[in-house]
Amino acid sequence: MTTDVAAYVGAYPYRHLPDVTPGGLLRHMDRLGIDQAWVGHLPSAFSESASGTPDLLRTLKPHSDRLLPVPTVHPGPQFAQDLNEAGAAGAPAVRVYPMQRGLDPAGAEMRVLASGAAAAGLPIVLAVRFEDPRQRQPQDTAPDLPAAAVRALVRADPEVRLLVSHAERSFIEEVHFGSTPGEARRILWDIAWVWGPPEDHLALLVETMGIERFVLGTGMPLRIPDTAFARLDLLDLTPERRRLVLAGNLDRWRVS
Repeated sequence: MTTDVAAYVGAYPYRHLPDVTPGGLLRHMDRLGIDQAWVGHLPSAFSESASGTPDLLRTLKPHSDRLLPVPTVHPGPQFAQDLNEAGAAGAPAVRVYPMQRGLDPAGAEMRVLASGAAAAGLPIVLAVRFEDPRQRQPQDTAPDLPAAAVRALVRADPEVRLLVSHAERSFIEEVHFGSTPGEARRILWDIAWVWGPPEDHLALLVETMGIERFVLGTGMPLRIPDTAFARLDLLDLTPERRRLVLAGNLDRWRVS
């Protein structure tokens, strides 16, 4: 079952998107052969609270067989309740956006939340960025997530699992080769922002880190979803290794 771990619904505050509905996601999924998507709520990344979770659950409920909610959880006094609600809703993970909240991404609040998510059995999805810095609106002042924060969070608790989205080659290498083998096994990377030819960054990462560390992420509707599949096509993978990226790596990581 092909799963996209980086899809969103809802309005984005810094750019008009043509279709931010579940229907828009499903049309692209049907066209590309994606069976399921982990879906985040874009407005919640910029909200003061996790109040967008009910909207996300309500919006995705008619399509619950294919669109899995990944609610946003903010550090603070309500995070334990938010984690419980996410678990009760059957969420496969939760999303956290420290940079958009102006928080220290490796600070005490984030480390406490990471340990809480681990105790609840919920992986954390972290987005390095939404947009290329060269195309951001002046009002979009949140910096990219630093690689050092990922290393700090995976060390916050031995049960923490992180899925890092929209990271490029140098970021991935800094975290992976700066982590212990045990820490590296608890981190997955989507391929939404990794260059293919002519730089061949994805091929190099697969060769040096192993294909088991990578999963499918499209970034739709912020990004053109076909790009991720083009990168896989250009890798010239065997069907078995391609299936690892499309589904097998994620399934194994979730139960590890």
